[in-house]
Amino acid sequence: MRIHILGICGTFMGGVAALARELGHEVEGSDANVYPPMSDQLRALGIELKSGYLAEHLQPQPDLVLVGNAMTRGNPAVEYMLDARLPYISGPQWLGENVLRDRVVLAVAGTHGKTTTTSLLAHLLDSTGAHPGFLIGGVPGNFGVSARLSLRELPGGRRGEVSQEFPSPGASRHPLPRVGEGYRASPSATPFVLEADEYDTAFFDKRSKFVHYRPQIAILNNLEYDHADIFPDVAAIQRQFHHLVRTVPGNGRLIVNAEDERLAEVLAMGCWTPVETFGIDAGDWRARLLCEDGSVFEVSRKNERIGEVRWNLLGRHNVMNALAALAASNAAGIEATSLLPHFSTFANVKRRMELIAEVGGVCVYDDFAHHPTAIATTLAGLRARVGNARVLVALEPRSNSMRMGAHAAELAPSLKDADRIVFLHRPELPWDARRVTDAVQGRASTASDVEALIAALLETARAGDHVVFMSNGGFEDAPRRFGDALRARQE
Repeated sequence: MRIHILGICGTFMGGVAALARELGHEVEGSDANVYPPMSDQLRALGIELKSGYLAEHLQPQPDLVLVGNAMTRGNPAVEYMLDARLPYISGPQWLGENVLRDRVVLAVAGTHGKTTTTSLLAHLLDSTGAHPGFLIGGVPGNFGVSARLSLRELPGGRRGEVSQEFPSPGASRHPLPRVGEGYRASPSATPFVLEADEYDTAFFDKRSKFVHYRPQIAILNNLEYDHADIFPDVAAIQRQFHHLVRTVPGNGRLIVNAEDERLAEVLAMGCWTPVETFGIDAGDWRARLLCEDGSVFEVSRKNERIGEVRWNLLGRHNVMNALAALAASNAAGIEATSLLPHFSTFANVKRRMELIAEVGGVCVYDDFAHHPTAIATTLAGLRARVGNARVLVALEPRSNSMRMGAHAAELAPSLKDADRIVFLHRPELPWDARRVTDAVQGRASTASDVEALIAALLETARAGDHVVFMSNGGFEDAPRRFGDALRARQE
């Protein structure tokens, strides 16, 4: 089958493209801008990419069009697709029907931490012999690609290739996941781990993406107000999360943050699946921090000590992510104690507090945080690690919610651990950034473009500083440009 994907360079649709190619389909796609890293990953798979949404990109007519959720009515390719009555489907629905249906699905939902938790869960399962497939909204450090059908060892030592003849369940170090009493995976079933996004599915399907996934195990990591462009309030998001809860079978498992009141309200709407909870201060699965920065912690389950975790990640939020992944792996049938050593080999997703340069004693990080809670927890983890060293933050309000000003009131408090903030206030930003900069008591300034932002940071940065660039967009490659500017200054 020849499949054309509209919006192919997004992390989700690019992952879907990779899976379709692995299933043996002929895959091509188009995007407004064909850009890395996804463009590089797709070209390496032999997938043809076309720039722009032109009607002629759908000629000759493909057998099926997969429509990304960034597509809208009025888009030339969408209008041609509808007028020509081409067969089309959303990416999440295609994934659910063609990839997930015969697999043991482990889905990770939540406002924050989805990508890190999904990557960690895939790594833990892979390290202990389950070799899952996955689809992750980023490039996980342990795998180097955002999506694969399976990491199961195939006959002949091949990895990650599609096959109709997987080894029997007993062939791996651990059996295929068995979730809940009475559940049995079919012999051909393989575990599949994916990031379960609450964002809407497509212009013709306004349900959240995750309702298409039908997981046996679902992590509910946290729930806060976000996506102000599609949700009027937090109650609307809670309703979508409850739609996900309704799809998890009675012999499956829900892994739920015990410290999140909004998730408790979701479960109170009705729950038909066994629930295990996690948290630092409450829950079945708990952690006791042995280092303030979260790099070492002790794990217990129902007051019974399991062991100790040592890893490279920082922050209370990442300890919560670790508990969620550990509980989900255990629900999938893997003994928790066997998982603990593998945390030390976890390499996080790119752009999650990724140290990209160290020049003249200045450390430069690239981070994806774009919500006040994520900003606050990320900076708190860094502060616990670096002590009294200065932390400088460059912040781009890039997400739809940020640009709309939905989080403006919470931004200043989220930056309390920063010594200096440079806020990218582009002329088209529809709200006044002084609402933030005035509230942080002289520690912040604005810059109208990236060049001015880099100049402001360069003027103040000195040896011993930690400079964090925060945006969920490309930020015009500002972190690496700043690193280059530091090198030039040093020379």
